[in-house]
Amino acid sequence: MKKSKFLALMLVAVLMVMSLAGCSQPAEEPAAGGETPAAPAEKITWKLGHLGNDEHIWNKTALKFAELVAEKTEGQIEIKVYPNESLGKEVENIDMIKTGAADMVISGESMQTWAPKAALMAVPYAFRDTAHMQAVIESELGDEIAAQIEEKVGLIPLYYHLRAPRNLTSNRPINTPADLNGFKMRVPNVPLFVDAWKAAGAAPQAMAFNEVFTALQQGVIEGQENPVDLIYSAGFYEVQDYVNVTEHVNGWIYVLVGVNQFNSLSDELKAAVLEAAAEAQVYGDSLFEEQTSEFVSMLEEKGMTFNTNVDKAAFQAAMEPAVLEKLTDEQRDLYQRIVEFQ
Repeated sequence: MKKSKFLALMLVAVLMVMSLAGCSQPAEEPAAGGETPAAPAEKITWKLGHLGNDEHIWNKTALKFAELVAEKTEGQIEIKVYPNESLGKEVENIDMIKTGAADMVISGESMQTWAPKAALMAVPYAFRDTAHMQAVIESELGDEIAAQIEEKVGLIPLYYHLRAPRNLTSNRPINTPADLNGFKMRVPNVPLFVDAWKAAGAAPQAMAFNEVFTALQQGVIEGQENPVDLIYSAGFYEVQDYVNVTEHVNGWIYVLVGVNQFNSLSDELKAAVLEAAAEAQVYGDSLFEEQTSEFVSMLEEKGMTFNTNVDKAAFQAAMEPAVLEKLTDEQRDLYQRIVEFQ
């Protein structure tokens, strides 16, 4: 696999931190008899929360990352992974990191509440396809987003997950915005998503992910939109018949650690965490490539029909005015540079 710019930058950071560590450690005074006493290393435990289930790519990669960190720090850092929102909802986890009640989170566009440029991690029809999106992540445009997250949210991106395109699920085919006509649907707590779907004719409502299945089952909502992996892992095939291939959002998500938590580490431990993150990036990328197409097949086996008759150009035309109106000047500038990025 070709090494990405993101991975290369992390490896450079690892080497720099290791170099500093090697130069800055003072020699210990030998004890009587010529032996240097070894002070016991204080064990550090980090809590990582996310919304994917046990079998989700995010969880499998997080467990691999935890294993790598434990190995590279000789057990000094333990990362406990909490899937299924068992540590709290995504935004709650971010707040918990600020107070020290948690340490890591998997998050994306929800961070725009604090860092406006994070909104561009999932803007309707901003990216042409997955390849375009990955090129942006690993460019100076992606660096802008990561830097603002660190500055404004107090979280450091360690590695990222590509996300399969978001598609609309329903119990009837939806081909054009005219087919929505007040369609009650769940969206994440992202104002841009709410406005875009309203412009397309739906009646969106923000709702926590763990409430969606029951809401669909009880008819509170008629549909929702998510990538195929989350559609499968949440069991939406039990209460939805169609995956309408709108592919309205290509996005990615970061695995992040609190700035305070990371900066409290020694240089050697920082280097170990960054090295583990670089390896987790490669591991997660391989899982993404292998499993995305598998989720499509598994959803079909569960009885879902993939509706490929969607007029994506019509959805883009319906949503774009609302998207541009919702974006701030800062966000709109970044959006235009992303759209034009080659």
